[in-house]
Amino acid sequence: MTDSDLESAAAAQEEGAWRQERISLKDLSRRLNLSPTTVSRALNGFPEVSAATRQRVAEAARLYGYRPDRNARRLAQGRVGAVGLVFPAEATALHDPLYIEFLAGLGEAAAEAQMEITLIPAQRADEIGAYRRAASERSVDGFVVSSPLTRDLRAKELAAQDIPFVLHGRTQGAGPHAWCDIDNRDAFARAARLLTDLGHRRFALVNGKAEAQFAVERRIGALGALEARGLRIAPPFVFHVNMTEEEGYRAGRLCFQRAPSERPTAFLVSSVFLALGLMRAAREAGLEAPRDFSVIAHDDRTPYLRGEFFDPPLTATSASIRDAGRRAVELLCARLEGAPIERLQEILPLDLVLRASTGPARS
Repeated sequence: MTDSDLESAAAAQEEGAWRQERISLKDLSRRLNLSPTTVSRALNGFPEVSAATRQRVAEAARLYGYRPDRNARRLAQGRVGAVGLVFPAEATALHDPLYIEFLAGLGEAAAEAQMEITLIPAQRADEIGAYRRAASERSVDGFVVSSPLTRDLRAKELAAQDIPFVLHGRTQGAGPHAWCDIDNRDAFARAARLLTDLGHRRFALVNGKAEAQFAVERRIGALGALEARGLRIAPPFVFHVNMTEEEGYRAGRLCFQRAPSERPTAFLVSSVFLALGLMRAAREAGLEAPRDFSVIAHDDRTPYLRGEFFDPPLTATSASIRDAGRRAVELLCARLEGAPIERLQEILPLDLVLRASTGPARS
């Protein structure tokens, strides 16, 4: 917002004028010198509206007390005002810190959009049925689908039925659909190149489950970057596991028990939780980073375990999973408002943060 916008809002607040009657979309757009269409699209997260304009409109809406009459719109459009999230009832998703952080981002964005989050437990064998029932009963307006597989049947079914949804990640063979993701392939290629620049030649990849699309992309990125420099990862040092501290510890033990001339000196790790276990295994073996090995992990920026909290602090590819949850809901709102699917496919920002866990390979 400009200084004149803020001054006008402050004056209106002092006079109490904006408190006495509900401000309309037309009033808000006139005060911002924007069209009502632009203001509406900004409030609903349409990607063709710039981030700066979306922020300016959101700030003005808060200052002027603008509240869209969403109930009237939903009644007119036949909506219930709810985002659906189906999760396997027998799994431990609600104990997974990354899933909880993603869910927190969903909740923040849903609250701002005055929508509810409907959690739908389902037996793993009946996930598709759960989506079909929720859609046919009109208990939600659309879905956010997380943790996609390489060929994800959930996305394929929802796309085939033209049920609104946004995929957190990407998949193959599902037809046109909305998604938000990070560039996992490029992230791990950049990490691998950094380690080769430091002189490392023996690598390990501690990755997510092999059927997960993000793990496929990270493997392709890492192996491709190494192959371009005449290097490879020996098969015993490619791990596809659940991303837990215990699995990282097991992978680390298998690597660090090798003879010094055989064990990896560089580790590419798909989560800070795996890295936590890896570092525990290293300490038990009397090894430490970066003296004896280097490690780069992926950091989802959870508030309770981040790369900078480690000793030594982890070099990491870094992106906020909470922000991804927020953006997924914003894209779903835009989809419900009629935005074309091809405009609802986004690569979210990702950084490679250099810290003390990486160093030159020992000769």
